[in-house]
Amino acid sequence: MAEQGPINIMGAGLSGLAAATILAKAGHEVHVHDIRDDSGARFDGDFQALENWSMDVDFFDQLKQWGFDTSEFKATEFTEVDLIHPDDEITQARSPKVSYRIVERGTSSHTIDQGIKRQALAAGAKIHYKSRVKEEDCQIIACGPKGTSAVAYGEIFHTNHPNHIAFQLNDKLAPGAYSYLIIIDGVGLICTCLWRKQNKSDRFLNETIAWYDKHYPELNRQPIKRVGGKGDFTINANYLQDGRYYVGESGGLQDFMWGFGMRMAIWSGVLAAKDILGECDYDQEVRKQLLPYVKTSVANRWLMNRVGDRTFKMMCKSWMKDQKKRNDGLVWIGKLFRPTLLKGLLYRLVNPFMLKKDPKSMGRGVRRMPFRKSLK
Repeated sequence: MAEQGPINIMGAGLSGLAAATILAKAGHEVHVHDIRDDSGARFDGDFQALENWSMDVDFFDQLKQWGFDTSEFKATEFTEVDLIHPDDEITQARSPKVSYRIVERGTSSHTIDQGIKRQALAAGAKIHYKSRVKEEDCQIIACGPKGTSAVAYGEIFHTNHPNHIAFQLNDKLAPGAYSYLIIIDGVGLICTCLWRKQNKSDRFLNETIAWYDKHYPELNRQPIKRVGGKGDFTINANYLQDGRYYVGESGGLQDFMWGFGMRMAIWSGVLAAKDILGECDYDQEVRKQLLPYVKTSVANRWLMNRVGDRTFKMMCKSWMKDQKKRNDGLVWIGKLFRPTLLKGLLYRLVNPFMLKKDPKSMGRGVRRMPFRKSLK
């Protein structure tokens, strides 16, 4: 349990604000510092997905259990997703349960960033923007990415198309990764993700947009702006170091395979706060509840780096075959994300070759997945 007194948090993203909310509700004096102008400013209004298949419990049920009001931000639920095969076949992955919740990131009032921020402020936390602090002066470190392991490029547009989501595996449009289409209430996003450096990388977005325009001609897109972001994927030897809790991206707590991170970000912030309140052991709970999923995603990323469209097609066919058998498309994809003995063994074999030591990690033993070199 950390010493009592004012608690300083570095980073006003989801993990930092989640921790601040829990602590402030418990009566602590909490100060959250962020170098940006506002929470969510780094995301520029793009859509992101809260997946709902990797664990048995629904993430919104977890949020409510932790005391968060999910009505404070807009979340659009989907039970059906277009699954686009590498050969351009389009099938539908369906489930009787919620598959995805799409939320917007950014500074608009309906975003998840602003929704969690309002709850932190209501609880009594003080948020200081444009405030630069040192790690050693904070109890919780909840910063964004420090390195680059992957990038995403997207275009936001107006459309009269109904709400829709599509997920595409195509090694030519998104080498080693995926592209996607999201439409929510007249605003759409087409995005391609790259886990490998590429010369003239903007061409991948241009070609991805052209693909969706061809295969979804009813989009009637009116471009608004282009957006971009990066992911930083790390494994930490220590999650609690010198009295500091490393949460969210700062703790390397996110999915290496496809980049899902919001669930673990909030969860780790909650666990850090509960440790400070004497309700759990943060390092122990991270290793028990979150790290097995991170390690599984490392093994998955290693496999994804070594296959191409032929294997992606096999994956899509297997997914659809399993859905037909079970009448639930979440079962197959859920198994892909969940820890198994085989994935655990694979992680132990491949992580020494995938991850490189970070010499600037302040003794935390951080190893980072480097941005892979471009194909010749």
